[in-house]
Amino acid sequence: MSAKQDRILIFGAGVIGSMYAIKFIEAGFDVTLFAHSNRFKSLRENGLQYKEKGTVRSVQVNVIDTLANDDIYDFIFVTVRYDRSESALLALKDNQSKNIVTMTSNSIGFSSWLDIVGDRLLPAFPGFGGQIKDGVLHARFLPKFIAATAFGEINGLVTERIENLAKLFKTAKLPYVIKKDMQAYLITHSVSDIAMLSFLHSENKIIDKKTAKIRKTARQITVTLKAHLRAIQKAGVSIDPPMLRMVLKFPNIFLDLFFMTWLRTKMVKDMMLPDYANNANNEIVQLSDDLMKFLIQNDIKSEILD
Repeated sequence: MSAKQDRILIFGAGVIGSMYAIKFIEAGFDVTLFAHSNRFKSLRENGLQYKEKGTVRSVQVNVIDTLANDDIYDFIFVTVRYDRSESALLALKDNQSKNIVTMTSNSIGFSSWLDIVGDRLLPAFPGFGGQIKDGVLHARFLPKFIAATAFGEINGLVTERIENLAKLFKTAKLPYVIKKDMQAYLITHSVSDIAMLSFLHSENKIIDKKTAKIRKTARQITVTLKAHLRAIQKAGVSIDPPMLRMVLKFPNIFLDLFFMTWLRTKMVKDMMLPDYANNANNEIVQLSDDLMKFLIQNDIKSEILD
């Protein structure tokens, strides 16, 4: 890719957008970060702050809060939650950039996104996690075989723009994988998150830490996850990543033990924070609603529809 082809806009300055911004800036790309209100002000005044090896560091980044239609980028990465994806794409609808990468962690389908931005759409799945506390990014890294960024054309072809996107990730030394069926990949992750994060709330209240750790909660996750995976299989969705197919074969007691261990990790403890839990709940509610619609459209009857 020539220097003229290295212009990147990251639309969304949360955890995912901030992490990719840092990596792309370090790789020497021309990076612009789109942010709103307090986050925009913080980035302008303090730079992009992140914690690394116990030390808070800062990197300067070009940040904007408005986007002109003729401000053209080679790739626009949309790094917002699923429940905000349509509003973000509507904001980009008239921009003339040709490649819009939806770096949204979950999705049930692309039809509404395609209606907005057409064949400029490139679905993807982010390879990072973490939190922003007091304006400072605390990234959470997982093993590369789990956390590689996934992307691909909706039709499964390896096009020139997919190859260019792969070169960009390779230059930034970011692990990536090209998928032939991004919809299956995203739906699988979505039903997994629906099952594993729905425990955060009970009767519209954030459950307490003690309740989160009991076996009953773990069993709820186990049963819900299996039901969701069976349902999408019936709808013709290939479970991806394949390791989740093994979930259907494991006895419930083994999965209960796994989730009981997971529910005691620091990651889950952080999830119990009100801001995280409320934001996650908004996304899970919309994902659950869209999953129901997807299954009904495919004439799937399942215990999750009861």
